[in-house]
Amino acid sequence: MDLSQSDIERVVRMALAEDVGHGDLTSAVTISERATLSAVMAAREPLVLAGLPFAEATFKACDPDVTFRAEAQDGDRLAAGAIIARVTGKARAVLTAERTALNIVQHLSGIATLTHAYASRIAHTKAKLLDTRKTIPGLRVVAKYAVRMGGGHNHRMRLDDGILIKDNHVARCGGVAAAVRAAKSHDISASRFGVAVECDTLEQVKAAIAAGADRLLLDNMSLEMLREAVRIADGRLPLEASGGVTLETIAAIAETGVDYISVGRITQSAPAVDIGLDYEGA
Repeated sequence: MDLSQSDIERVVRMALAEDVGHGDLTSAVTISERATLSAVMAAREPLVLAGLPFAEATFKACDPDVTFRAEAQDGDRLAAGAIIARVTGKARAVLTAERTALNIVQHLSGIATLTHAYASRIAHTKAKLLDTRKTIPGLRVVAKYAVRMGGGHNHRMRLDDGILIKDNHVARCGGVAAAVRAAKSHDISASRFGVAVECDTLEQVKAAIAAGADRLLLDNMSLEMLREAVRIADGRLPLEASGGVTLETIAAIAETGVDYISVGRITQSAPAVDIGLDYEGA
């Protein structure tokens, strides 16, 4: 799940096409073609940085000769006022790239910052924080990259990445055991974690284990139910808790003894952080 140069270029190309269209009219009519500009990208609030390679690629897409000097790196925890990068290049190009570069870094740093907040709450336990497939369409690879920068871990990237039997699969198959048996009758070597099963009840937990499930997702269970599921599993397979997890509840969930906690909101609804690009001089 490493971030590739092609991933960066794809996102930057798409974002610039969306923002620039046929050209930056304002910069074209107010700024001399020969003018240069130096600016500083800085954090305006405490944050965990993510997305700096996208910012650099955005400025260079608009001016291949731009100088982009990073003063921090992705994964860094920054205080308000911290300098992130310095940019010098053709003024028109820098101004054209500004909003797109900031949008990407603000969004990804928002994910990394919220991820770090969640991960910090469970650092005293064995539980690991996971993301989900609840991402903005087209931006999953970069959102999951930001999760890693914030100290989280990636769940499935795509549907071909792992077998996760959910409630509708169970309903159509006629029960948890039948769904697990159906999955196990096929070659499941492509799945990173074998056959995982979403369980809503302790009866489903018992049925899934008896049927040979390799991992359980404990969906919207109370703390008491989670503790009982941990007791039933007795270390025989990994357990993942999910559903409505908040910053206020995640520590107690982790303390039940589950191995993983998945949180959709770290990619689905993380607020963007405040990062600015300020003029330094010509």
